[in-house]
Formats: sequence, C-alpha cells, structure tokens
Amino acid sequence: MPRPTTVLSLLGSQLDSGVGPRRWDRWRPTVSIFQQEDLLARRLELLHEPSHGTLAHQVMHDVKQVSPETEVRLWPVATRDAWDFEEVFGALHDFARAYPFKPDDEEYLVHITTGTHVAQICLFLLTESRHFPARLLQTAPPARGHHSSGRTAIIDLEVARYDRLARRFARETQDATSLLKSGIATKSANFNQLIDRIERVALQTEKPILLMGPTGAGKSQLAGRIFELKRQRHRLAGPFVEVNCATLRGDAAMSTLFGHRKGAFTGAVADRPSLLKSTDDGVLFLDELGELGADEQAMLLRALEEKRFLPVGADREVASDFQLLAGTNRDLREAVATGRFRHDLLARINV
Repeated sequence: MPRPTTVLSLLGSQLDSGVGPRRWDRWRPTVSIFQQEDLLARRLELLHEPSHGTLAHQVMHDVKQVSPETEVRLWPVATRDAWDFEEVFGALHDFARAYPFKPDDEEYLVHITTGTHVAQICLFLLTESRHFPARLLQTAPPARGHHSSGRTAIIDLEVARYDRLARRFARETQDATSLLKSGIATKSANFNQLIDRIERVALQTEKPILLMGPTGAGKSQLAGRIFELKRQRHRLAGPFVEVNCATLRGDAAMSTLFGHRKGAFTGAVADRPSLLKSTDDGVLFLDELGELGADEQAMLLRALEEKRFLPVGADREVASDFQLLAGTNRDLREAVATGRFRHDLLARINV
C-alpha cells in the first residue's frame, strides 16, 4: 500500500495571488498541485510570511475546494529580507529541524516553484542534505492556449539512482586522487585512504590544512597537487606561493611574509610587497612551519583569523583572503609543550 503524500510549499505572494471568481482563470502553482489527476496529497504544509496570512487562508480555501480530502496547515515563517540567503536558510532550517517528519510512514514532496530564487535554492540545499527527507516537486503553467492545470515533475536528488551521474562522479573522484598521487598507482591501503581524505577535505574547505611528515616525504609536491586540484574545480583564482620557513630569520622573515614600508628597519630602502598579499584568493604553502619565530607566529595567527595584517613599518592594515597549507617535520605538540610554538596557532591550523 503506498504511503500518503505530504507537500511542503512556500506561499507565492505573486504567483498564488488572486481574488474573485476570475482567480480560477489564472495558473496558481500551489493550487495547481491539487488539480493534478495523478498526484494525490493527503496534506499540504503551507509556509508563509506572517504578513501574507490573508492570502494563505485564501489558498487554503481554494485547495480544499479542488481537493476536499487534503488537509491544509498554515505555518507562519518570518524573515525580514526574503533575499537574504543566511536569514532565509536559517528560517527554513529551523522549520525542518522542528517538523515531525515520519519518512517511514509518509512520502514528502518539497515544492520549489514558489518563493524567491533564494528560498528555492535553500529548499534545494536542505532537501539535498536530507534535512527535508523528500523529493522535489516542480510545477509549470500550461502551454499557451491551453486551460489545463499545468504540469508537474518530481525530482529525486539521490544521485546513486542515476547510473550515468554516479559513474561521472566516480570518474571525477578517480581523476582527483590520481592527480594527488601524481599519477602513480599504489596498493598501500593507508596511503590510498589518506589521499581519499585529502581529496574530500581539500575540495570542501578553505580552512588551513596541516601536512606532517619527515623531510623528503613529499609535502611540497602534495601541496602543489592540492592547489592544482582546487584550481581545476574553480575553487580559487589566485596563485600558489611556497615558502620554506627554515630559510627565514629576523627582519627578513617578517618582511618576506608580511611586507614592509621603506625605512621600517636598516636596509629597508624601498617598500616590499608581502607574500600574504600576493596569495590573495590563492594558496600559501609554508613549509617547515615549526621554524617560524614567535613574532611571525603571532602575525600569522591574526592574518588567519581576521584575514588582515600590518606590514612592518606601516600604519594601515592590508587584507588578504588566502588558504594556508602548512608542512612540518617537527612534532608541533611537543613544540607547544616546550614553548617553541603557539598552542593557539596549532589549534587554528590543525583542523
């Protein structure tokens, strides 16, 4: 026996509107769902802005006229700006978390034709992430000159159901791991698992990545491959910049990383741009990070947290949004214990 269907829909303040008998001459997407002969829904959960309560009640009345067996429940969901992605996503996310879904007992359809484009995107994302354990429902008006109730399409976001798509994603994953391995096949289960983890993390986050291993293990090469992978997937637009921190000492270390202004110290005869600034929207690989001095560690921590830093001798901060890849052959936890490395910087990069 098929499970009963519940439709979750946002009220369309324009598309669903209409007063008087002539409203039935217009295609109204929410009402049209219940005019379909091949789609029977036991319940409609109609989300609406509190200020659109009158229209919501009108739509509820009209749905009951065309589908008396359908229960309609109204849910006021308030947002101050329907085009603010964070606010709309938060409101719909809160609704999804509070709603008593029973996927074993009911089928759910999330209607994505009404609402702002921002709201539709949010519904898509929440359905894809299974916050709404549902399939998507798309409605469309009838063809010109026809007086039908329009068309509907149900979209299942479970990619595993689509063989060709699944094979395409599998090939992309294989290509990505092959790039990270420099095209060298290996039967080492531990190494393969490590590369798989790096591939997933590198494409999903802009947070720092810490690569640990002895000198000669290939940290620099792997960092370059991570950059190439992110660039191929259009995750960044800036360059890859590599610095060996073991070669940086004193004023040169601070100047190389953060830049300096003319006259900031003896020998500073001209302004020097910073590597952090040149890496804006790119990847900065700091190899042998454990060799950085205390002052440079403090400056780096602030640049990571605030995306801003102060060049040596400057009175104005510089902004740079870069991703940090860090390499080290030291045990940084031991370095923290002995006071050679900042614990807050380690916490910031070892995520």
